[in-house]
Amino acid sequence: MPVFVLPFPVINPILFQLGPLTIRWYALAYIAGLVAGWWLIRRVVAVDSLWGAVKRPTPDSIDDLLVYCALGVIIGGRLGNVLFYDPSYYLARPLEIFEVWRGGMAFHGGLIGAALGAWLFARRYHAPTLTVFDLASLVAPIGIFLGRLANFIKPELWGRPTDVPWAIVFPGSDGLPRHPSQIYEALLEGLAVFVVLSIAARMGALRRPGLLTGGFGVLYGAARIFCEFFRDPDPHLEDLGGGLTMGMVLSAPLIVVGVALIAWSLRAPRAAGGET
Repeated sequence: MPVFVLPFPVINPILFQLGPLTIRWYALAYIAGLVAGWWLIRRVVAVDSLWGAVKRPTPDSIDDLLVYCALGVIIGGRLGNVLFYDPSYYLARPLEIFEVWRGGMAFHGGLIGAALGAWLFARRYHAPTLTVFDLASLVAPIGIFLGRLANFIKPELWGRPTDVPWAIVFPGSDGLPRHPSQIYEALLEGLAVFVVLSIAARMGALRRPGLLTGGFGVLYGAARIFCEFFRDPDPHLEDLGGGLTMGMVLSAPLIVVGVALIAWSLRAPRAAGGET
């Protein structure tokens, strides 16, 4: 047993409620992540020194990118939860697929949905697809960071039992001290990935389309696999046996694709332009 166990900070998962209108921290995390990403992308595309001769979307068009990606995240996240984690349950209860207010969103499904939305945006505005992906990859960790904090507040997706001194007993769990794995994921998958990609962008990565997208795939995939060792998987939906989890399996292809994109972008000619 640990020397002491940190008390869980009791936070109401409902931010405020006005009649039938209920705003939860979880929903706020999605909204805040999308708005913060929209704001940052608008600023990034307006800085000529970051781009050189690379074509990029106009700041005004980014308003539509927000809509495309928001719809992709919501639809993809829900369908990902249905298809990746519990298809038999939803096959027997198809109407519950639309009951998103009851919870059940998968990150990898949301990622696929956001990528599809970004691709559709690129086609509509005749913008380079990899450049649009780079912009989305740069800001995606913001939403991941906020989403993992929301997981902690809810609380859900807690960690495995442990005796570390910062262990927490989560309400609704079995009473055992556990890793606050949501915080690990927020710091690694969110904050750390954002810092690395931001530094890379300032050093000229946006002049090599695909480089930030590949970097995100490698960094997020590696961080998620690492955090899975501390996260307690659902024994029926996520635990694949032999130490493997569904999160690990779904994250491994991100690393492979990421490495391939990085290699391709570094071999391509670097766009000329001013100093960064």
